[in-house]
Amino acid sequence: MTESTPKDKSEEKDKKAEKAAKETAPKAKKQLPKFVVPLVCAVVALAVGLCAGYFAFGGAQGGASGSLSGKTTVKKAELDSTIATYTYKGKTYKVSARDVINSTSSLSSQKQDDGTYKLPSVDGVLSYARSAIIQQEAEAKGIKVSEKDMKSYAQSTLGSSDYSSIASSYGMSKSTVKALVKQSAEMQKLRDKVVKTKAGTAPTAPTEPSDGNTQTASADYAKYIINLAGDEWDAQKGTWSGKGGSYETALKSYTVTADSATYEAAQAAYYVAYQEYSQKQTKVSEEWTEYVNGLLCNATVSISSLIA
Repeated sequence: MTESTPKDKSEEKDKKAEKAAKETAPKAKKQLPKFVVPLVCAVVALAVGLCAGYFAFGGAQGGASGSLSGKTTVKKAELDSTIATYTYKGKTYKVSARDVINSTSSLSSQKQDDGTYKLPSVDGVLSYARSAIIQQEAEAKGIKVSEKDMKSYAQSTLGSSDYSSIASSYGMSKSTVKALVKQSAEMQKLRDKVVKTKAGTAPTAPTEPSDGNTQTASADYAKYIINLAGDEWDAQKGTWSGKGGSYETALKSYTVTADSATYEAAQAAYYVAYQEYSQKQTKVSEEWTEYVNGLLCNATVSISSLIA
């Protein structure tokens, strides 16, 4: 039996990492449909965290409306009644059914045949409180977003900065959409401020050859690889620097020159770039979750009724 060496184990680990990157990395860039990202994901993706200092049900904190206790639906006149409260930094805030419903969907989508409205779930209430706390923390740190910031955020995450069109697509009001975009843009700025690791932008996949031939070579593919490789490529010598970096190692079986490389080689470079980006994104998520949990552990939430 041949005993494996540390080098063998390292190469095996690299192969597994490369395989994982290939499986998770997006393929060659294609035009995406408008509004490809669900609106609420823009907020939920940032409002992570599991910890909350204290949860109480049945109006234990004295802020939730007892008249709604045990109900699963409410009348239109009851939409603004308090269904929960949350306390953060010594101040208590009321949460209505309308608040929670509008933060994730629309009143029309929750309206029943008999004219009543389905009460939000416990998870919905907690998500609302969580997002509100993070937004309050962002504003407490002096973070503000301009109309330009909001439009830029909406365009990058939702594929459009036209609030009316977005509202129509999701069955929400324009004001609700703007509020959600503002909240999420502020949370993103807070994350960028408190998280030390910077993931940068996701790499763009090389353009696939029109004939589908992965062995198609061009100067564009060479330029693509060299731009990703950075100082791993020796521009003066027109070859790899010999430092044994991640790109040089991954592309050692491909022929790459200053003016020619195949699509297959460019795709291999893309997998390396995406793997490194994914690792940084994971680190960013871990740091952000830790920060958010630190905030939420100082909050208390009281919910008047339990809806699955």
